[in-house]
Amino acid sequence: MRIIRYYQSQDKEHWKNEIGKSDWSAAKLLYTLLDKNKLKKACGNSAEVYLLEDDNKLISFAVLAEQDEIDAPELSPWIGFVYTFPEYRGKHNAGKLIEHICSTAKTERIYISTEETGLYEKYGFTFWKIMTNREGKATRVYVKELVSQL
Repeated sequence: MRIIRYYQSQDKEHWKNEIGKSDWSAAKLLYTLLDKNKLKKACGNSAEVYLLEDDNKLISFAVLAEQDEIDAPELSPWIGFVYTFPEYRGKHNAGKLIEHICSTAKTERIYISTEETGLYEKYGFTFWKIMTNREGKATRVYVKELVSQL
């Protein structure tokens, strides 16, 4: 298994299509943003898609971006679009991506917006507060302090 970055990949079309195989609506949105080359416009110029792959098969993916579904420019960066394909769940594959992103991020803290409870806590995130996303829905915002990693 290895982690690669979408924008540095030589085979973006393959990885975009692998993301598109997901049945998750947010992954379909990510696929569309990549297909129309609009991810960086939507999420910030530094947005990057991290891919956990094994033998050219996508296992899990996540995005590190300046912006996410919360309209709060003072909060940045965000980890979003976190997904693991069903056959690879239960093996901490998303956690491998999250830990990699956190270890390479050059920031004091990092945020995640989610409806999940109990998933991100095991990777050092703490619940911060409920916020409203751009669709007007309540979402849980988690934060992880990375100061010691700077």
